Amino acid sequence: MAKLRLAVFISGGGSNLQAIIDSVDAGTLDLQIALVLSNNTEAFGLERARAAGIPTRVLSSGDFDSRERFVEAMLSTLEEFRVDFIALAGYLRKIPPELIERFSGRIVNIHPGPLPEFGGKGMFGIRVHEAVIESGRTSTEVTVHFVTEGYDEGAIIEKREVPIYPGDDAQTLQQRALEVEHMLYPEVLRGLISNNLCKPAPKA
Repeated sequence: MAKLRLAVFISGGGSNLQAIIDSVDAGTLDLQIALVLSNNTEAFGLERARAAGIPTRVLSSGDFDSRERFVEAMLSTLEEFRVDFIALAGYLRKIPPELIERFSGRIVNIHPGPLPEFGGKGMFGIRVHEAVIESGRTSTEVTVHFVTEGYDEGAIIEKREVPIYPGDDAQTLQQRALEVEHMLYPEVLRGLISNNLCKPAPKA
């Protein structure tokens, strides 16, 4: 049986991408990373993908003369690489509704804080950890969820608690949360496959 083909969307360093690559290489995640797509030519995650022999593409809306052409390029690229489902891993652009419709129930994202309290537009990366620290909480959560049209509004698949220690700042909390992310994301992808929640894309 053919392995499911995953596209990973990134904008930056791609440490969660690396965790997925490592799990595939170790044989603990039975899928094929068919494509790494970024909106940023300088994203270090692209180098991670190339080092692993994974095809890459850079698509930025600013490079197209209309939104329609940009969306068309994204859809055709995903079709070109026969992508079955998508994992967002630090992708800092909103997913077009056309993509969400085409891949309904087959796009997931990892968020570095509790949802919905610390989600929404502008809540990503270190900003999330700063807000969590300011809230006075004694723990935070790494959250994996399905992607819908609203920022961080999709159904939660899995969450994992991360302790906050006295003296923590946003940077130390971010590092501790990242370690949990790198374990949780491959685990969730493995569960989605085994439970048949991520299925091959319907043929056009």
